[in-house]
Amino acid sequence: MFIKIIFSYILGFLRISVEGYYIERFINICKNKKITIWKLKRNGSIELNANVRIKEFRKICKIGKKTGCKIRIKDKKGLPFLLHRYKKRKLFIILLVVLIIIIGLSSNFVWNVEIQVEENEELVDIRKDLEEAGLKTGKLKSKIDTKEIINKIRLERNDIAWIGIKLKGTNAIVKLVKADKKPEIIDEDEYCNIVADKTGIITKINAQEGTANVKVGDTVKIGDVLINGWMEGKFTGIRYVQAKGEIEAKVWYTKNKKIPYNVTEKISTGNEENKYRIKIGNFEINFPKKYSKFKIYDTIETENKIKLFSDFYLPISIIKTTYKEKEEKQKTYTLEEAKNIGIKELEEELDEKIENKEKIVNKNINTYEQEDGVEVYVTYEVIENIGTNEKIAF
Repeated sequence: MFIKIIFSYILGFLRISVEGYYIERFINICKNKKITIWKLKRNGSIELNANVRIKEFRKICKIGKKTGCKIRIKDKKGLPFLLHRYKKRKLFIILLVVLIIIIGLSSNFVWNVEIQVEENEELVDIRKDLEEAGLKTGKLKSKIDTKEIINKIRLERNDIAWIGIKLKGTNAIVKLVKADKKPEIIDEDEYCNIVADKTGIITKINAQEGTANVKVGDTVKIGDVLINGWMEGKFTGIRYVQAKGEIEAKVWYTKNKKIPYNVTEKISTGNEENKYRIKIGNFEINFPKKYSKFKIYDTIETENKIKLFSDFYLPISIIKTTYKEKEEKQKTYTLEEAKNIGIKELEEELDEKIENKEKIVNKNINTYEQEDGVEVYVTYEVIENIGTNEKIAF
């Protein structure tokens, strides 16, 4: 389909309008007869706009007659019509031919790598790992072995549950599913204890297999044995098992920061300026006035790759640098204002860290006034499962 559309631009195509009450039937017949139509756009309930190749226009007209649809030519596009329009401009035609040759040659390379992670999760350094595995821009598509790249990524990373790579046009689409971090799996025939993975005070213990080593109210630290992986019977003596059970404890999360009374804030003035540069492969063309006229500013840089169609990228991109002016202003907080700012910021940080907010049983806030600011401490008291399996070493 994609190659057909490319040739259609070279050979010329028509933008047509199809009017009638049986547009869906018209489209289905075109598909069944393998007639290439693209860029379909509905205009109301009885009109459809679409592109069609010149040599297939007569077939389209017959289908339109069969389905009771009226066919009209809205526009003529493509190289033949363009050459006819500018036939007296030889230089333009030469440049156009050169451009077409460049586009034809560039279609054999990958010029964009699009990474799609399920639920927009973050995978650190995945682009770098893909490049090292052999998937990078500027590489011949014939030299890219997607199966080999997939196998390399799977071997190197344990945070990926599934990966798929599809080459479409000059675009490489990489789809990823992030793996959940799972605890170490211990075989059922292996003996293990349950140990604490956090420091806390035991609030609940239920030993289903094994022998409890602590009781409610005990304070434990990381690595302490909570349930022993053995059981003692009157007649059987000591026998080893794989410890199982539920252990909950009261644990604490604390964060602190100092909020000064006098601060210098950078406030946006609303003024901004944009500068552009063109990137062709690894070569960049910088336009004049590279540096900003602002004294204090934030810089935002965006790169837009040039593409002809949805998945046909060119080795050309436009880099836009936006400078947003800032001005410095001195601000003085009262003691209460500084306290409230610190408490709010620390609570936001702790809320992000704790997954189950319903298990928060208490919040403690302490502030210590100093000469130049206030030190704020926020502590969350949380009930959590703190048990993890640990093999018994004999």
